[in-house]
Amino acid sequence: MKLVSYDSAGSWRPGIVVDSSVFDVDTLLKGNRGENARPISSVSELLREYGAGLAELSERLTVAARLKPQAVVGTFDKVRLGPPVTDPSKVLCIGLNYNDHVAETGRALPSHPDIFAKFASTLIGPFDEIRCSGITQNLDFEGELAIVIGKECRGVTAEEALDFVAGVTVLNDITARDLQYRGTQWLAGKAVDASTPCGPALVTLDEVGDVQELSIQTRVNGAQVQSSNTRYMIFPVRELVSYISFFLTLSPGDIITTGTPQGIGAKRQPPLWLKPGDTVEVELQNVGVLRNVVR
Repeated sequence: MKLVSYDSAGSWRPGIVVDSSVFDVDTLLKGNRGENARPISSVSELLREYGAGLAELSERLTVAARLKPQAVVGTFDKVRLGPPVTDPSKVLCIGLNYNDHVAETGRALPSHPDIFAKFASTLIGPFDEIRCSGITQNLDFEGELAIVIGKECRGVTAEEALDFVAGVTVLNDITARDLQYRGTQWLAGKAVDASTPCGPALVTLDEVGDVQELSIQTRVNGAQVQSSNTRYMIFPVRELVSYISFFLTLSPGDIITTGTPQGIGAKRQPPLWLKPGDTVEVELQNVGVLRNVVR
């Protein structure tokens, strides 16, 4: 199942992709939930209500899409998409989670996951413009796999952790390096408003396959700048969910980004900074592609 958030008259609504078309989720569910049921107005609401039964939900929505063609809102390539989850309560990011990236930074291998936060206000859609050139001259890219929590969890083991993950999406952890390194905390460089492309869809685990066997690439103006596989994570997805849930309750719709591999612009000689007019793409196997122009 591929869940999206699509633009409807200036508001985000939850959708599902079926045969390259986007269908409105709430319209598809109305027959099952009753006409007087409270509307499902976001993907996070959908996960709160149905996160414990995503396989059943997928079948229900797919069947309903065949029976209700009037629920279609457009083709996938024509509808304006936002980040799959537009209103996460938490966006948690893992730094230094690939061996080769740790090596290029000159740091020691971490003994525990290195965690920082973003905010929902940083997220933009998979094809939106990245409007940061007026804030920084040192704009960098970081292609990443991101997971979305499907069920509330606290204190889960690594063995059971994936049971609480709804699915996977793609995220570009765009970073203003000059702001990042002004102090000892990374927040300023990582949490610039409307700087973080995410999407194009939240793809459930049954369609993704093994989250630790996915190729990931980043390209700038068509040239490959990052290429790796999620098997090279220092802390795999299972361990990340378990570790974070030890001290923090994870809620449906929460996003956890899992780190970037080698090749960031800041560590190249000379550095490769994104500039206005550049197109940056992040592609994750079995999930999708982000494609954003810098302004």
